[in-house]
Amino acid sequence: MEAERPFHLVSPLLESLPLSRVAGTKVYMKLENVQPTGSFKIRGIGHFCQEVSVAGGGSIWGCNGNTRCCPRFWGHVAVPFPLPPVFQAAKKGCQHFVCSSGGNAGMAAAYAARKLGLPATVVVPSSTGPSTVRRLQELGATVEVCGKVWDEANRRALQLADTPGGVSVHPFDHPLVWQGHASLVQELKDSLEAKPDAIVLAVGGGGLLAGVVAGLQQVGWPDVPVIAAETWGAHSFHAALEAGRLVTLPEITSVAKCLGAQTVSARALQCAQESRVLSQVVEDAEAVRAVEQFLDDERMLVQPACGAALAVLYSGRLQRLHREGRLGAPLGSVVLVVCGGSSITAAQLRGLKSQLGLE
Repeated sequence: MEAERPFHLVSPLLESLPLSRVAGTKVYMKLENVQPTGSFKIRGIGHFCQEVSVAGGGSIWGCNGNTRCCPRFWGHVAVPFPLPPVFQAAKKGCQHFVCSSGGNAGMAAAYAARKLGLPATVVVPSSTGPSTVRRLQELGATVEVCGKVWDEANRRALQLADTPGGVSVHPFDHPLVWQGHASLVQELKDSLEAKPDAIVLAVGGGGLLAGVVAGLQQVGWPDVPVIAAETWGAHSFHAALEAGRLVTLPEITSVAKCLGAQTVSARALQCAQESRVLSQVVEDAEAVRAVEQFLDDERMLVQPACGAALAVLYSGRLQRLHREGRLGAPLGSVVLVVCGGSSITAAQLRGLKSQLGLE
């Protein structure tokens, strides 16, 4: 049954010779851009939607709803008690998913809803491109445009979900989403002969970061450092680390709109306090150049959000962190999470280059 099989694929893990040459160490690419919806988001959001839809016919906990007796299920993530509102809604019968998204999360929610035979509404900010809106509609979702940034779209999505049978699908801030993303690390454990010396990924709202940290704990790799990359103008995680508390950016000015959460999730900040998480912030121009270089090197087109993680390698930041002693010595191998490319076209890449004066 569709509700029993995960909606995500076991994504390829390939060594990149060009990236290895640039980084000065072996670099493996975890190709999340080949997932059914084009990004890693289907792992967590697919898992969330499956579990919530199952909850409509009974408890998803296997322990009468007592979250305290299920620490492994949550990947060492503290969960509120009693049940969060989303599960109260699910117990009444999940009939309609509502998700706020700049693209990737909405694609995942629409795909999962279609697999489960349920309707979905995706609320997108006005910065979302027409090709993304069209793809969401092709997946069967109702699309509503609201606000200039994701935070504004999310407020509207919460209103729409506050109806009988409605379930809000948060794009990054929920334990079930993190647990779904944690499957990525289990696949690394199954594929690699030894644990990597670092994992490089992009951070927006913090869902992927939270899932990877949970996965590292689950597979016994808690000491593997995670390099979390952002662009200036979408650097809510870095700002929170600097302040030691959650910080809300006044606006999102980066071209990497998929990183555009004005406030990172509280769990992401906790991950940085509990695990080895190194924040790196790059310029928009560096991210876009990295996207173009990656296209030349590996023949894959990805979004500027993924470009932020790529720029950590192409710009020499990884080697600098190593020289500074912030990574293990020697640096044997690194995993780069190629997080996705569902909301980028060749024309959009040309437009970004022109906008940033890179042509």
